[in-house]
Amino acid sequence: MSLKMPFFKKATIFYLLFLSLLIVSCVDIKKATYFNDTYNAAIHSKVEDLEPVIQKNDLLSISVSSLLPSATEIFNSPNDNRINSSTSTGNSNSAAGYLVGQDGNIEFPILGKLKAAGLSKTEFADNISKSLVDKKLLLQPTVTVRYLNFKVTVLGEVGHPTVVNVQNEKITLLEALGLAGDITIYGRRDAVRVIREEGGEKVVKAINLNSAEIFTSPYYYLKSNDIVYVEPNKSKVASTSRSTLWLPVMLSGLSVVIIALDRFLR
Repeated sequence: MSLKMPFFKKATIFYLLFLSLLIVSCVDIKKATYFNDTYNAAIHSKVEDLEPVIQKNDLLSISVSSLLPSATEIFNSPNDNRINSSTSTGNSNSAAGYLVGQDGNIEFPILGKLKAAGLSKTEFADNISKSLVDKKLLLQPTVTVRYLNFKVTVLGEVGHPTVVNVQNEKITLLEALGLAGDITIYGRRDAVRVIREEGGEKVVKAINLNSAEIFTSPYYYLKSNDIVYVEPNKSKVASTSRSTLWLPVMLSGLSVVIIALDRFLR
């Protein structure tokens, strides 16, 4: 009975050993995990005011109520107007509400143009309420303003890049990444970028998710229209740019080695 190992089995074992060594040598556990410096710790976070300011192209729901419900109908009717928009997939969406124009204003019944951009929801609601009282249109009105298009975009090395619609107007960076399928093994957790518009400028902030500092960052809670980008790591960039060049060479070299081993082991 021959004790020689068949060529196919030897080639398979060699290939598996080679692949295992390659994988182990490329893995850095600390870079692939979150919050490496946090173990049974209590973190005291100082979070700034979460209420964002209204921006151009925001879609708002404005609800008005008072002691005389019939008198408020004219102010609530524009919430029923449908505004059509298109998505990236070609589907048509429609939403009701007040659209903030490029001049930063909305057109409100009777009161006319009202400045909205640059104000928080609370400030804008107070302004509307004051105007209704000053013009003696309503008695003790209550005005509620809500966003209808609060969303954040997650791109890059995540499970599935997506636009996240936030119904409760509050979402953390970690929640957004979770809804996008989490960062892949090829994503850099030490330099997740958050792109935010502040004062008419685009501000880019790099967040290190390997550290617990994220919990005290003002970017822990995302704001409407924030963009989250996960950069690919060096392994992904190298594999993408060189795979076409090196894969045939590696396969040819591997075949030569297997043949040589087969002849040596006979």
